[in-house]
Amino acid sequence: MLRYVIRRILMLIGIIFVISIGSFFLIHLLPGNITAVIEGPGASPENQAKLYKLLGLNRPIYEQYFVWINNILHGNLGTSFISQTSVATTIGNALPIDLEMMFLSQILAFAAAIPMAMRSARKPDGIVDRFFSAGSFTMLSVPPFIVVILLVLFVTYKLGIPHTGPSSYVSLRADWIGNLESMALPAITLALGSFVVYFRVLRSDLIATLQEEFITMARSKGISQRRIMWRHAFRPSSVALLGAAGVNIGGLLAGGFVVQYLLNIPGLGYTLITSINTDDYLLVQGIVLVVSVGVVLINFIFDFIINIVDPRISRE
Repeated sequence: MLRYVIRRILMLIGIIFVISIGSFFLIHLLPGNITAVIEGPGASPENQAKLYKLLGLNRPIYEQYFVWINNILHGNLGTSFISQTSVATTIGNALPIDLEMMFLSQILAFAAAIPMAMRSARKPDGIVDRFFSAGSFTMLSVPPFIVVILLVLFVTYKLGIPHTGPSSYVSLRADWIGNLESMALPAITLALGSFVVYFRVLRSDLIATLQEEFITMARSKGISQRRIMWRHAFRPSSVALLGAAGVNIGGLLAGGFVVQYLLNIPGLGYTLITSINTDDYLLVQGIVLVVSVGVVLINFIFDFIINIVDPRISRE
């Protein structure tokens, strides 16, 4: 187990190193002249040349990378050329919103998917199973931006529930009840996509697990169906579910960007799209780096959890 964890950590470090190279070169691949963006359209070529040298852009590309990565290791992501604020501060203010949105959406997704998958797996191809399966496929075919628009039309304008429409975000520190109301629609939108994945994966594994001999033995002992599902079938069937959760939760960091932008929620997604529109290159670079590393770390954490649930994986 220890050897497996060390190998995974070394792999994680290598992946983060590759991500840092990609994030660094991103700013050099973007169109336009960064000095012209900072100085404005009326800047003279002389002033642009001075600024180009001041920013160290005249150095060899590998020197620029090592200077940048050294600043990153000291917690310095640079200062936005547009807003003149620290990139780390901007990301630090936006990231908790994304984390809260992911946390709420996953609570809703797991709370719905697990019991529904267990109910469907008891009688495959039964009436309940067909109903849940048809509903999950229907939700899978609807993209998130359509879902959030429909929810806004129904919840905000039809029912008139406050703090649920666009530009209605309320900070958790200001009003926790208003915050939950404002996060309800994006959380439900993201939860629907996660629910479909979790339901399908867990249902399939539960059906296979319920055919195993140890389940037959448990039934012969008179153990109730509910106890068999929770104590005997759920754990061996949850490995694929955890793997799907790791990929899905990591994807939510990027998947929630469109939802945030449509509802004007000031998370990382809204900040990223706004910074792209304003040519704020350093902020784009910082957000891409943080999100990419976050996705890798989330998958690493879930990979470790999977090995705790099923230690046989680390021995293979």
